[in-house]
Amino acid sequence: MAPASSLHPRFFSSFLGDRFVYSARSLRHPLLRNPGTPYQKFQTSRTFCNLADLLFNKRNQDNLPESKRKRLRPGKVSPRLHVPSHIQRPPYVNSRQLPGISSGPEVHDERGIECMRASGRLAAHVLEFAGTLVKAGTATDEIDQAVHQMIIDNGAYPSPLGYGGFPKSVCTSVNECICHGIPDSRLLEDGDIINIDVTVYLNGYHGDTSATFLCGDVEDEAKKLVEVTREALNKAISICGPGVEYNKIGKTIHGHADKFKFGVVRQFVGHGVGRVFHADPVILHFRNNEQGRMLLGQTFTIEPMLTIGSTDSVIWSDNWTAVTSDGSLSAQFENTILITENGAEILTKC
Repeated sequence: MAPASSLHPRFFSSFLGDRFVYSARSLRHPLLRNPGTPYQKFQTSRTFCNLADLLFNKRNQDNLPESKRKRLRPGKVSPRLHVPSHIQRPPYVNSRQLPGISSGPEVHDERGIECMRASGRLAAHVLEFAGTLVKAGTATDEIDQAVHQMIIDNGAYPSPLGYGGFPKSVCTSVNECICHGIPDSRLLEDGDIINIDVTVYLNGYHGDTSATFLCGDVEDEAKKLVEVTREALNKAISICGPGVEYNKIGKTIHGHADKFKFGVVRQFVGHGVGRVFHADPVILHFRNNEQGRMLLGQTFTIEPMLTIGSTDSVIWSDNWTAVTSDGSLSAQFENTILITENGAEILTKC
């Protein structure tokens, strides 16, 4: 989620597009184009993040109330993996500058649509494969290595790798991690839930998808969170079509989450995707009155993140990992869709 312009508050994308956090009170109308809107902006400094880590990880030593689960702690991150030179790279690779969001929607001709279908299909197959690796005792770094190999074996580039300095080829977000978890040496444990976020860059087009998987014997409340999050995404996709207002997505997701008393994360949003990783429009997953309508031939992601408890996030000192402030579980599902004459086509589907 990246900024539409410097006059608007900046959100985080499904993949971190900026490093500014907004107070909850400032999020009433996140993309209003009125420069006079009184938003408060706080840049997350490394000092703040280190302090947050210190306080947060001190609590990691204790089990969460009424749960055997311990708070998530950072593991060891292995070196960046190699990509063969013949594989086409996105323009941002090898630059630590965050590209942000590209102005204007991703609308495609027939060739572009076929390229989007190809990248989406590959991303879906990679995600499906990644899900088979979710077992107790498996390190998230092992998942990253396997995903990386499958992507390059298919002649594609793993879009997260090198995006603003991100060190891995996939995001693995375990338990209370909302998104952007960096694969590391931590072993998955029985009862964990894990979101795996896959984006591939194939023939100049990005396909972006994610799902939350269950590891072993998962508690009923966690299973329900995962189920409702998947349902919220599917319900949102079902209302999409040419001329539909984007804000109906957030209203649909929020309404479904409310039925089960789950929270909807506001700091991270969906986005246009195609020839660039992040483009207009910014897709809000909560109730909003933002203007704008879907266009025929347009592609974008919908990727709701729901929580059992707090929807506020803490960013670790790696400047990527976002976790719930109270350690409560978070789940996410994501698809890239194409707006068609008949509604919406899910591109990231096997």
